[in-house]
Amino acid sequence: MPECRNCSSFVTERYVRVFAPEGMNNVRVCPSCEDMVREGASVREARSKRV
Repeated sequence: MPECRNCSSFVTERYVRVFAPEGMNNVRVCPSCEDMVREGASVREARSKRV
């Protein structure tokens, strides 16, 4: 079952196909990670609040 590597929340296989780098079975961040963003090959805290 795919999950977010940051917060361990469930994500769908379709979400993983779209947002995970090729060859990965889990995403680095998900919609539940409101204060985190993908940046290149890493994950960082968002610089501004999400509304």
